[in-house]
Amino acid sequence: MKVRAIQSVAVMTGGGDCPGLNAVIRAVTKTAISKFGLEVWGIEDGYLGLIEDRVHVISYNEVSNILTVGGTILGACNVANPFHYQKVGNSNQARDVSCNCIRTLNSHGIDALICIGGDGTMTSAAGFAKKGVNVMGVPKTIDNDLYGTDITFGFNTAVTTATEAIDKIHTTASSHHRVMIIEVMGRYAGWIALHAGVASGSDIILMPEISYKLDKICESVLNRSRRGKKFSIVVVAEGAKEKGGEMVVAKKVANSPDPIRLGGVANKLVVQISERTSLECRAVVLGHIQRGGTPTPFDRVLATEFGNMAVELMMKGITGQMVVLKDGKLSNIPLSQVAGKIKTVPKNHHLIKTAMAIGTSFGV
Repeated sequence: MKVRAIQSVAVMTGGGDCPGLNAVIRAVTKTAISKFGLEVWGIEDGYLGLIEDRVHVISYNEVSNILTVGGTILGACNVANPFHYQKVGNSNQARDVSCNCIRTLNSHGIDALICIGGDGTMTSAAGFAKKGVNVMGVPKTIDNDLYGTDITFGFNTAVTTATEAIDKIHTTASSHHRVMIIEVMGRYAGWIALHAGVASGSDIILMPEISYKLDKICESVLNRSRRGKKFSIVVVAEGAKEKGGEMVVAKKVANSPDPIRLGGVANKLVVQISERTSLECRAVVLGHIQRGGTPTPFDRVLATEFGNMAVELMMKGITGQMVVLKDGKLSNIPLSQVAGKIKTVPKNHHLIKTAMAIGTSFGV
């Protein structure tokens, strides 16, 4: 939709942290200041900063030397949905405080908002677009589950980190003749498990899109043992579940846009597999190490391109969109098409077929 002339832009990082966030902030700020002469504002701690009016002007120097730094200089928050906000520690019913956020923008003369985040952040961004805010989305998640884009920045770094960890676990598994079960992140999608599993040469990959059979997993590790392979590597996505069973939930966060926190499937499998096979099993939960550290060169480049593209589109009068990478090219799609959707791994994905062809089990 056509927007009024933009003289200032704000940028925020919503949801969980992710390698490459600072690269986007840097690209947005430098493009806005150097090319268009805009004033740039930073929203602190995601939508919570908009709700609580915690913003500041970002200078050119503030974003120097942050390209390689993990995390986000602006802070993040994954428990602040402006359209369904419940203050932490407050038992009162959640309420819509989106008007407070718009008031924050208007009070500082901010003409446009760039929201960096995943599906929850984009859903709220779509809501602001409906209310007339000049908003642009930049897709971020290590899980690579954001609808509409082939890849999100942060995913490549997470896969690299997970693969390096599994490589190290491989040697100790071999030394002690153990079945090592490594749990990776991904929520309801198996992208990290699939890519890290294939890259590390794991023997079994378990993911949400393909419900596993416990008997098949036990059969696989026992067959390896009989063939003289005295260890096995099992990579399991946190959202993987047994056929006919449920995902393992670690806890629920009531005031979060996505209250379910998955986790614990690796520990569950350790008990089940060791009981059925008498093989020694150990669980390793990689957890937040996958979110940390310096972004890979791929993610630095992608994040920089996304940040620049977001500003370029806005200055062309395009808003209410999310920047995407589709078929190797930068493009954009309406935020309304992204809201409320996730991108899972198709069961006929070429990497699943490749893994099966070389003998990798998916527990089916």
